[in-house]
Amino acid sequence: MSYPQPFVDKPQRTDVLLVSPWLAPIVWEGTFNRDILNAQYRQKNFVVGVATFAVKKYVRFIEGFLGSANKFFLSGHRVNFYLFTDHPEKVPSINLAPEKRLFIIPVQNYSRWQDISMNRMDIISNHIHSHWRYEVDYLYSMDIDVQMFEHIGVEIIDTLVGTISSWQYTKPRDSNSYERHPESRAAIPHGEGDFYYAASFYGGSVSEVYKLTTACFKGVTEDRANGIEAKWHEESHLNKYLLYHKPTRLLSPEYYWDEELIRPRIIRVKRLSSVRKDLQELERLTLLLGGLRELLVPCSSLDSLVSFFFCREAKCVL
Repeated sequence: MSYPQPFVDKPQRTDVLLVSPWLAPIVWEGTFNRDILNAQYRQKNFVVGVATFAVKKYVRFIEGFLGSANKFFLSGHRVNFYLFTDHPEKVPSINLAPEKRLFIIPVQNYSRWQDISMNRMDIISNHIHSHWRYEVDYLYSMDIDVQMFEHIGVEIIDTLVGTISSWQYTKPRDSNSYERHPESRAAIPHGEGDFYYAASFYGGSVSEVYKLTTACFKGVTEDRANGIEAKWHEESHLNKYLLYHKPTRLLSPEYYWDEELIRPRIIRVKRLSSVRKDLQELERLTLLLGGLRELLVPCSSLDSLVSFFFCREAKCVL
C-alpha cells in the first residue's frame, strides 16, 4: 500500500487539540488515513453493533437514519443495527448492503421522553448480557433523529469512545451542563470535568459498554429512589461515568453536529447531524397549552410544560 509518509515535525493539524491529557486521540478530519485503518481493521474481522430507539413519533426518523447509515456508516464492514421500537409495523423496508443486518426489537413506550431516554441504558445493558456479547465485538448507541452526510469509518473503533458535544466544546468546564446538585449520583463537583460528551453517540467494546450502561442505570435508579432526576438525564450520568473512566478515544464535534449551530472553520466536515424537529408542531402544541392555561387555572406547572418543549433537546413525544 502506498501512502504519504508521516513526519513527526509536520503535524497534520495545528488548529485543534489532537490528544487528550490522558493520551487518548481526538478524531478530526485530516488526522487519519482511512485506507490504512481499513486494511488493519479487515484483518480482525470484527462485527459492530448499533443500538437505536424509535419510540412514538420518532418512527418517522427511521428511514432517514437507516438510509444514511447504510451509505456512510462503516461502509464495507459488518454492522448489526438493533432498532428498538413500539411500532414494528411502521418500520419501512430498506435495502441494506449485504454486510449490514437489521434487527427489529419491540419495546414498550413511556409517557415521558425523559423515561425513554434514561431506560435506554438498562435495555442496552440487558441485551448485552443476554446475547449481544456473543454477536458483536463493538457496540455504539446512537440517536435515531440524526442523518449521516460523510463517511464514518473505523476511525471510531476503540475500547471506550465518547463524542464531544457540538454545543459545549469551547465552554470552560464550569459553564458546561454537568449535573451540579450533590444529591444526584450524576453530580460532578465544580472545578472538575474534561469535555462535555453527547449521549447521542457513544460506544466501545461490548464489555466496556456493558460496564458503562450498567453503572449509569444504577445511578439513574438510585436517583429515582431519592426523588431526583439529573439535569440532562442519561447524558448527565454518561458524563459522570466518562469523567472517572476516561474514554480511550474521543470523537470531535464533526461526529455529532447540531444544525442550529453555525459551523466554524475547525469543523471541516459534518459527518453526522441532528435532524431539525417539526417546529410548527411544537408551536401548535404551545398554543394549545396556552389555551388550557386560560381555560383552567393559573398553574406554574403549565408554564414549565410550555418551556419544556423548547428545551435544548426539543423532544416532542406526546
